Amino acid sequence: MSNESVETWLTQEAFDRRSAELEQLEGEGRTEIAKKIEAAREEGDLKENGGYHAAKEEQGKMEARIRVLTELLRHAKVGDAPVDTDVVQPGTVVTATILGEKSVFLLGSREIVAEDSDLDVYSEGSPLGVAILGHKVGTSTSYVAPNGKEISVEIVKVENYTF
Repeated sequence: MSNESVETWLTQEAFDRRSAELEQLEGEGRTEIAKKIEAAREEGDLKENGGYHAAKEEQGKMEARIRVLTELLRHAKVGDAPVDTDVVQPGTVVTATILGEKSVFLLGSREIVAEDSDLDVYSEGSPLGVAILGHKVGTSTSYVAPNGKEISVEIVKVENYTF
């Protein structure tokens, strides 16, 4: 696997939302978790201190999220939603028939999608994303799944993603 970072398309709104989240985590978030760890430390024996271990685990998750956001924002391509809705592009919602079943998903980054959305998201770099990127409505293509099986895909509809 390559260490190269992939450019990720984000709307300005998604970029601003993730930038604010990063700022909060790096400032207030780190301060709060440090206080929790210190308070738990003062309770004594760290081996059997559930509060301490929970706070350390929370800190690890928060630091991981900070790394993900930093990398995402560093390599983000910020722009408006695609205009040509006949072609599969990052930031479009695709309706496709995959192995005979209808599927609706966003092609792009999960970071674009609002937190309360249940829309499936596939990266442009995923096998499905690579197979359909640039294809027009009505075209059929296929890709090889990680299990080696060939998966057929027909592009039925392409729309701009709206929040």
